[in-house]
Amino acid sequence: MAALQDVTDANFQAEVIEASDPVLVDFWAPWCGPCRVVGPVLEEIAEERNLRVVKLNVDDNQETAAKYEVLSIPTMILFKNGAVATKIIGAYPKRKLEKELEPALA
Repeated sequence: MAALQDVTDANFQAEVIEASDPVLVDFWAPWCGPCRVVGPVLEEIAEERNLRVVKLNVDDNQETAAKYEVLSIPTMILFKNGAVATKIIGAYPKRKLEKELEPALA
């Protein structure tokens, strides 16, 4: 499985907001147990759906986390055309995550 790319406050605009395809951002932190559970699930979804998924460490990138009101982690935000298409808060099993993402990806 391919590791998910990390994004930062510095490259978030270029990598996510200006991306031509939808991008799912995983807001996480290394100390967060549920975040570590969600990571491999997101890698599977990325591969199966050909969806770009990136990770943003909220401890190191507080500016972006604050801008999108990420108050608890894991939080996944799907960006389409530079805007928030859907926001998922919490660690969910793969099927529930896919179900949450489906309307925004259709």
